[in-house]
Amino acid sequence: MIVRNCAGGVVFHGHKVFILKNDKDEWVLPKGKIRNGFLPTETALERVKCESGIVDAEIISTAGETNYEFFSYSRQQPVFNVIIWYIMECNDEKFMINKEEGFTGGGFFDIDEAVEKITYSQDKSLVRLSYKKYLKLKEFPIGDIEKEEMLV
Repeated sequence: MIVRNCAGGVVFHGHKVFILKNDKDEWVLPKGKIRNGFLPTETALERVKCESGIVDAEIISTAGETNYEFFSYSRQQPVFNVIIWYIMECNDEKFMINKEEGFTGGGFFDIDEAVEKITYSQDKSLVRLSYKKYLKLKEFPIGDIEKEEMLV
């Protein structure tokens, strides 16, 4: 089995998060393999920039880690991806989807709409938890119900 260390970003602008649609019609977050000599933070920022065209994203916190396994037909063996995630923020909603990387769509979406679109449950949970942490870090005004949930 091949184990790949990866890094990615959960990019927020205000109350919206950036997601991508890949060539398999899956809605995902920007991420990529950590290459030799690169730090996870560098990889996460570079993948966000490369896949989304968002050039001013800044890391404001860690978001957590996810992992998944799939069978690689090209390598004829299982691959296990471990992804380190970072909460990022950008100054505007300018983006340019990198179609050469195999993406067919994407953009900034309200959190509920993004979570509805996102394909994988781990990514859905990651976005929800990252958003709560983001709000806490930025001290945005939020509803009483969400405040209570954050205190739990």
